[in-house]
Amino acid sequence: MTTIVDEHLRHRDIPSARPSWVTDEVIAGLAGRVYRDPAGTGTTTAYAPYDSMAIATLPTSSAEDVARAVEAARLGAAAWQQRDFRVRAEVMLRFHDLFLAEQDKLIDLIQWEMGKARFTAWQEILQVANITRHYARVGRKYLAPRSARGAVPGLTKVAETRVPKGVVGIISPWNYPFYLGVGDAVPALLAGNGVVSKADSQTALTMLFARELMGRAGLPADLWQVVVGDGPVVGGALVEAVDYIGFTGSTATGRVVAEQAGRRLIGASLELGGKNPLIVRKDADIAKAAEGCVASSFANTGQMCIHTERVLVHQDVYDAFRTAVVDATRSLRLGQTYDYTVDIGSLASPAQLAKVADHVEMARALGATVLTGGRARPDLGPLMYEPTILEGVTAEMPVCAEETFGPVISLYPFSSDAEAIELANQGSYGLSASIWSKDSHTARLMAARIRSGSVNINDGAAAAAGSIEAPMGGMGDSGLGRRHGAEGIRKYTEAQTVAEQRGMPLGPPASMTLDRFVDFTNGQLKLLRKLRVR
Repeated sequence: MTTIVDEHLRHRDIPSARPSWVTDEVIAGLAGRVYRDPAGTGTTTAYAPYDSMAIATLPTSSAEDVARAVEAARLGAAAWQQRDFRVRAEVMLRFHDLFLAEQDKLIDLIQWEMGKARFTAWQEILQVANITRHYARVGRKYLAPRSARGAVPGLTKVAETRVPKGVVGIISPWNYPFYLGVGDAVPALLAGNGVVSKADSQTALTMLFARELMGRAGLPADLWQVVVGDGPVVGGALVEAVDYIGFTGSTATGRVVAEQAGRRLIGASLELGGKNPLIVRKDADIAKAAEGCVASSFANTGQMCIHTERVLVHQDVYDAFRTAVVDATRSLRLGQTYDYTVDIGSLASPAQLAKVADHVEMARALGATVLTGGRARPDLGPLMYEPTILEGVTAEMPVCAEETFGPVISLYPFSSDAEAIELANQGSYGLSASIWSKDSHTARLMAARIRSGSVNINDGAAAAAGSIEAPMGGMGDSGLGRRHGAEGIRKYTEAQTVAEQRGMPLGPPASMTLDRFVDFTNGQLKLLRKLRVR
């Protein structure tokens, strides 16, 4: 709602949110890491959610800048991929140690640019630390050559090897700028690629500070480039130039990226939107389910692709759960601080505030009940909005099927497991789901019937997302490909088969006619089938 947003942007009687250590000199140094022709004149300015004041004016890259950045990364990758994996891993482990040592500054930047609560910002540090350490220690195993049975066992020696793609493009969003931007760049670099990252203009300083730390860790200067600018221009140019593209963002933009990548016949990994369900069975621990629901629904102020938006509750425990989840939501601490005294921070932009307010107000106007929340809090900050629980949501309300991407959930009763599964599978998304039950066997059977890339049992979302040795991604309109696990690094490589023939060539020997060779081979095939040889 424009009127709400305008009212909030007039709210200027709050102190500056700029961290004291972020001087003009610091910003200028970070801005200098944007890849841009020195003669370029384009700029972009982001505004801090905490005070609606300008964060920084940064140079923007042109399509030509993007092309040159990719070529620079390609030149850097030629030498980088020749280095032993151990050497590449040592750089990443030094980066790991540096960003842990500098985490207070990183967290400050994340909060200043994006507005989230400090604990949620720290979780980005935790996730990237685990990712970096994991791939640095296990990546060699994931990428190791694998022997395969040859055409003629004993005479044909075959190995499957992994070859770097070349240059990987990463388009990352504003909601988790360190985790989703840097957490994808680390395995791409370890796999031997160059990387060009398009930082979201709202949170570019976080990415640029990470790039500075990576340089201090010993990463070659040209290997990882950062570009900034308008999505259709800079993002489109990136897809046109790289050998593989990773995108995290909306389903609508993901389709554009996929179409462009498809025309170029390059690979793509897309983590897109979600309208994620949480199921509370009648045997669930109601207190734990309510607590878990609040955590997965309102963390990061609901601006999280895997956060819960639809809560499906068995009718026998609906009233008890409703009371518990409303009470737990009302106990959350809202605010804007650079410490750990609040649970829920700000929305990231006026656009996010407008969408959240619109979804709630339209639902209310069409007959939904607001059980708690449902209002903005300009007394706490320009873009603050209360965690909100709706009841009586129906199909004509946008909040029913559209991704809100804010601190809003809707409660729906169900009468059987079959109905819960049917409700969970409604719509075209399939990113994350949650089941709460004391019967883990039945919950696992239900999980297999839910169309979702991840299903958490007795946890809202963090169990799967935090298990970095297992793949994470979506089905349907929630995307293609996976991050984390073996696929999270192998996707940045091509599989190459190397086959060596020894002793004798394939095919009939000179002493045998073709018809005799066919008869002889057919007999072998029948024998192999009888002996149950694979």
